[in-house]
Amino acid sequence: MEALFYVIPLLMIALAVAGGVGVVRGSRRVSSAWDSGLTAEGRCLRTYTTTSGGGDTMVSTTLHHVYEFTTREGSTVRFEEQNGPGTVLEGDIVTIHYTAEHPERATAHAPARGKLAAGTGCALVFLGVFIVFCIGFMLVVHTMFTAADDFLGQ
Repeated sequence: MEALFYVIPLLMIALAVAGGVGVVRGSRRVSSAWDSGLTAEGRCLRTYTTTSGGGDTMVSTTLHHVYEFTTREGSTVRFEEQNGPGTVLEGDIVTIHYTAEHPERATAHAPARGKLAAGTGCALVFLGVFIVFCIGFMLVVHTMFTAADDFLGQ
C-alpha cells in the first residue's frame, strides 16, 4: 500500500517529462522550419475543429488546418497543423515554411520567435512546478510513514 504513494507520483513525473520532451520537440520543429529559409506557396485544403472535455470538465476546442504545398524539388506535401489562425479558411493561399530534409514537418505559422519561446518556457515552467510538487508529495509521505513506523515501533 505504501508503494502506491511513491509509484503513482513517479508515473506522473514520467508523464510530465514526456510532455516536456514533446513541447521542446515541437518548438524545435517549428523553429527549424523558420530557420531553414525555405518557403513555398501552399493552399489550405480543409479546416476542422476537435473538442475534448465536457460533462463536469471544461470543454476545449482545437482548430486544425490541412495544408498542401509543392517543394522546390517538385514533390507535393500535405500536412496537418493545430492551433492555426482562425482567419485561414479552406482555399486560402498561405506561406509554408519547411526544411529540405523533412518537408512533412512544415508549418504555416508566421515566424514569431518570441511567442514560441514564451509558450515553450511557460509550458516547461508549469511542468517543472508539477514535478517539484510530486517530489515534495513523496518526501512528505516518506516522512509521515517514517514517523508512523517510529511511533508504532516504540
